[in-house]
Amino acid sequence: MSRNAEVATRLEEFADLLDAKGVEYKPRAYRRAAENIRDHPGDIEGLAAEGEESVGEIEGVGDAISAKVVEYFQTGEIEELTELREELPVDMAALTAVEGVGPKTVGSLYETLGITTLDELEAAAEAGEIQDIKGFGAKTEQNILDNVEFAREAHARTLLGKARPYGEQAKAYVTEIDAVETCALGGSLRRWRPTIGDVDVLVGSENGAAVVEAFTDWPEVEGVIEAGETKASVRAGGLRVDLRVVVPEEFGAALQYFTGSKDHNVVVRNRAIERDLKVNEYGVFDVSAVDDGEDHQRAGERIAGETEEGVYEALGMAWVPPELRENRGEVGAAVDGDLPELLTEDDVRGDLHTHTEWSDGGTTIEEMAAGAAAFGHDYIAVTDHATGPGMVGGVGVDDETLREQIAAVEAVAADADIDVFSGVEANIAEDGGISVADDVLAELDVVVASPHAALSGDGTDRLVAAAEHPEVDIIGHPTGRYLNRRSGLDVDIERLASAAAEAGTALEVNASPARLDLSGNAVKPAIEAGATVAIDTDAHSPGSFGQVTYGVHTARRGWAEAGDVLNTRSPDDLREFLDG
Repeated sequence: MSRNAEVATRLEEFADLLDAKGVEYKPRAYRRAAENIRDHPGDIEGLAAEGEESVGEIEGVGDAISAKVVEYFQTGEIEELTELREELPVDMAALTAVEGVGPKTVGSLYETLGITTLDELEAAAEAGEIQDIKGFGAKTEQNILDNVEFAREAHARTLLGKARPYGEQAKAYVTEIDAVETCALGGSLRRWRPTIGDVDVLVGSENGAAVVEAFTDWPEVEGVIEAGETKASVRAGGLRVDLRVVVPEEFGAALQYFTGSKDHNVVVRNRAIERDLKVNEYGVFDVSAVDDGEDHQRAGERIAGETEEGVYEALGMAWVPPELRENRGEVGAAVDGDLPELLTEDDVRGDLHTHTEWSDGGTTIEEMAAGAAAFGHDYIAVTDHATGPGMVGGVGVDDETLREQIAAVEAVAADADIDVFSGVEANIAEDGGISVADDVLAELDVVVASPHAALSGDGTDRLVAAAEHPEVDIIGHPTGRYLNRRSGLDVDIERLASAAAEAGTALEVNASPARLDLSGNAVKPAIEAGATVAIDTDAHSPGSFGQVTYGVHTARRGWAEAGDVLNTRSPDDLREFLDG
């Protein structure tokens, strides 16, 4: 794996600290550079080795930032970032996890009260010290008190989008160890949960000690937490990575057991008991002839365990895809042969929610269309932000500009290798109104309507009203949640999905790892209510098209099949839906 995300994270931290110090303009430049570096398809470390000029070829990466990127790979740090950290010794990630607390607020709180941690923030709010700061007030202080516990819990978990690449990197490294016969990721990471605690790596090997020794020598390791004969835990990329080694004939049983979830495993274990069997991390055992006093984990005749498929087959079940293992009916479906034929990444044929430099994206319409074609898509919709609530910094396009963009999109579409649809991401007001005039909406091919402000409380009426608007095609990131930062709107998903199905409006699974909204838990009832879902990346540059994998697996967690998803359709079938 490349180190693009690693250096992008440092630049994002740089931007936050500049913001906290009240520096104008520069933070946005650093964030744009960070996003483009994170999404860059090539290896940034290789470019850095070639020099600043090569790094500067990435869109949005100027001379100053190029120099810092090269400095980071040469020395392991960015001197100016180190100085900023010393000037502002705050736990920025934890503090900004509190809804409504941004980098500038962190800077003010540090300057006036010396607050550096969540605990100090909570104590100051409880003491009534925050409301006395100019520009804050009692409402802000109460908001902090209401949200600090959520932030504390969220900060203990890592976004799937950060953890998954490190998990894949760990797996790739471990797989190359000579003593390893087979290797897989486990736990919540394998189930593609939106946030995870630790990265779990499972290995099948006859020589656990050799695997552990090699694992702790992984170059990414920042520190060894513990290491034994068959287990080890290390810190890598700010994450805890746990290794467990089992003998090959028990690998399948261990993989099933350590993938979880706990509730799924309980139901599986109970099914085994009903059949005079025992299932655990060592295998499936026939215990019908076992003495009552015999309780050894491997007691009985071992009938399965080398593969996961064999474990489920021994219990009279079809293999259950990891994303479904949440005890939501999957065990019964596996017994009855009724598991869904889940959507795959190859099924997705286009992206219906993207941004360009016309609003807050980083590239042109032409570049986004070319990037989508190179990615393998058959079509793309350009849906830049409209003006309205939640759009700060003048990034939205007004109605007159939208009309100009329609012509620009049509000009690109005339020469593009794929279909390019004109569109907009309009804002959903608190009363459900849409922030773009109806006559302008009628001229567009695709209208995504999304909530961007007032993102707390019950949003069902608001979203239903938007879904029923005759020009709205897709409700974008419906709850407005931002993982580990805000929980978003409360939504009666069955009611919204029924209204959307009746109106012919799709509900989005936003594939951005920061959102994954709708969640997998919401996708299942939405589909059952008859709604169509759309899986979009919300891409702001071509490199983000690859994030579709997170949206696909989120939809799979909701039992989605290809036929449930709008953008698995051909361009002609998509037009029929949009015109319906």
